[in-house]
Amino acid sequence: MSASWTIPEMAVQAIPDDDRLWVPQAPQVWFRPLLLNTVQGEWVNLLKVTRAGMLSRHRHPAPVHGFVLKGSWRYLEHDWVATEGMYVFEPPGEIHTLVVDDDVPEMITLFHVCGALVYFDEQMRPCGHDDVHTKIELCRRHYARVGLGDDFVRQFIR
Repeated sequence: MSASWTIPEMAVQAIPDDDRLWVPQAPQVWFRPLLLNTVQGEWVNLLKVTRAGMLSRHRHPAPVHGFVLKGSWRYLEHDWVATEGMYVFEPPGEIHTLVVDDDVPEMITLFHVCGALVYFDEQMRPCGHDDVHTKIELCRRHYARVGLGDDFVRQFIR
């Protein structure tokens, strides 16, 4: 196959010097896109949280991989805590509730999400979702708003 037909490699500074690269997701919750794979419907990002409490109750229809870089987090449904240096594998299908505890000033975790996240309300009813396409649109709007341009996100899309 000709080199002109190959998908270009990527090498990016994961934790950026420019805070504009962190895309707001919720109050005091941001993600930093690293790879937005539209072909396989997956994404890799850093999730940064600077508040305590419940972030989301969700289910994945496909696996998720996580690696904790800073701080810690846990799921209400499990008795383990993901701390710095831990790898977490989440098999598909379970509904779980992500929590950052009061004694954690900042959490940063690398997540590789295969598929989507389906969000659930307190009555366990589906109430929203994220997939690679919703992530791209969040990035596009944010980067346009902060002066980087709505096409800035293209460098992360494969």
